[in-house]
Amino acid sequence: MPMVNTLTNQTDTYGWGAIALHWIVALAVIGMYPLGWYIDTLTYYDPEYRTIPHIHKSIGLILAAVVGIRIVWRLANKTPSAIATHSPLVRLGAHAAHIALYALILTVLASGYLISTADGRGIEVFNWFMVPAIPELIEHQEDIAGSVHWYAATSLVILAGLHAVAALKHHFIDKDETLNRMLGKQETP
Repeated sequence: MPMVNTLTNQTDTYGWGAIALHWIVALAVIGMYPLGWYIDTLTYYDPEYRTIPHIHKSIGLILAAVVGIRIVWRLANKTPSAIATHSPLVRLGAHAAHIALYALILTVLASGYLISTADGRGIEVFNWFMVPAIPELIEHQEDIAGSVHWYAATSLVILAGLHAVAALKHHFIDKDETLNRMLGKQETP
């Protein structure tokens, strides 16, 4: 089975641009969730109290840029055609799941920003540059955004897990090319 050799999507395969953006976002989401849980265990006196949240916020803002690029990339590149064996219901479910994944990740990123800037201070991204804060939008912004962040992040991880299970089901049970297309492998004609 040959590997994809183009940057952009083709009729039946994803290009390396879409594949790379998909896996960067997937790995960041998988890594950020336990890091967020760990942050919740820290007290003011823990040595990591300042460093770990700084890392979490910095990765989150870089992830926001990557997700922005991914959305533009998706709009600029045609999505490969559905695999012929997929029923209309499976296609609809996959489309709905992708929309939900995008909505949840955008909610997680926006709420994280609102938590971090509720006190009016911007966010230093790995001490490379500062992302400015916007004025507080609502009273108790940090608490409300914190709840939204937690529920959206938990929902995102659950849905991403179901997404992975569905991809494995397609690969091992249906024996179709769904997973191979996102791994950069293309079917030989």
